[in-house]
Amino acid sequence: MGDLGVRLPHLLPTAHEQPMSNSNPGANAIELTGVTKRFRNQTAVDRLDLTVPTGSIYGFIGPNGSGKTTTLRMILRIFPPDEGTVSVLGQIQGKTADDRLGYLPEERGLYKRMKVRSLLNYYARLKGHYDCKDDIERWLTRLDATSWADKRIDALSKGMAQKIQFISAVVARPQLVILDEPFSGLDPVNLEVLRDAVFELRQAGTTVIFSTHDMDVAEKMCDTIFMIFKGRKVLDGTLEDIQSQYPADRVRIRFASPETQMPEISGITDIEHQKPFHEFRMEDPSDSQAILRSLSDAAELSHFEIIRPSLHEIFVRIANPFSDDVGENMSDNATLSNSAPF
Repeated sequence: MGDLGVRLPHLLPTAHEQPMSNSNPGANAIELTGVTKRFRNQTAVDRLDLTVPTGSIYGFIGPNGSGKTTTLRMILRIFPPDEGTVSVLGQIQGKTADDRLGYLPEERGLYKRMKVRSLLNYYARLKGHYDCKDDIERWLTRLDATSWADKRIDALSKGMAQKIQFISAVVARPQLVILDEPFSGLDPVNLEVLRDAVFELRQAGTTVIFSTHDMDVAEKMCDTIFMIFKGRKVLDGTLEDIQSQYPADRVRIRFASPETQMPEISGITDIEHQKPFHEFRMEDPSDSQAILRSLSDAAELSHFEIIRPSLHEIFVRIANPFSDDVGENMSDNATLSNSAPF
């Protein structure tokens, strides 16, 4: 396949010249109000209210089949809602997402026979960004990919191809970027490079929706975290806000001697040994002092810390297949912490 980019006609306006019909721009890049989406007899998304602040990194999490992908596709205008409204960058109507939006899908797809620089030129011009040479070179340099710029896509390593896919999503200077599992399969070095690039997007004022199953990444990167479960919103807030609504029922300890074994103590469960620490969950958080005394009587401690559950643990508690009653008993679009039975 040749250089398709140089033959594209100058038909589209740039992202900065996009018409703003039906627009009402404000503090939120995305607003979903009472959104429901059904597929035959299955309700994939149920009366969802959601706001994504402009200029933030907004985390989307949820187990498979939760309605997360359906929600993203409604934001992308791939699916229309059956009920409610979806406002994207101030615009409610529209059959497809406009040129102000960039998208990195979980299922990667690049034209394998095209060369890197030509492909990026093609994608930028598809979004109406014709004067794109400087942006292409800047991103290739930023992601250490200049030496691959004249290589065909099918000659790239998996990590390099992922970098090029990322550049293709952001090269047209979108106001909103949706990144679906952007770090999947990356080695630690390339993960850090892309993570810093995402922070730079936010610094430049771009709104980023970050969809991931990696709770550790979500904790470290996202300003706000939204979780959908069984089609309904169960978490929505900063990590600090979410954790503050859950009992501080986990304890991390360290024995003075590394050879010390965890003693048998009543009132604790879910014991984990992650050297040099032991962690466990208290059945009743009010028993913390009694548990500390029991541990001190059994062995010498060098560390005792009460911690709130991590986002990973909260996710598992919500999505555990034995916790069906949690989702069923929720009030409309309430956060799970208002009704969680733990």
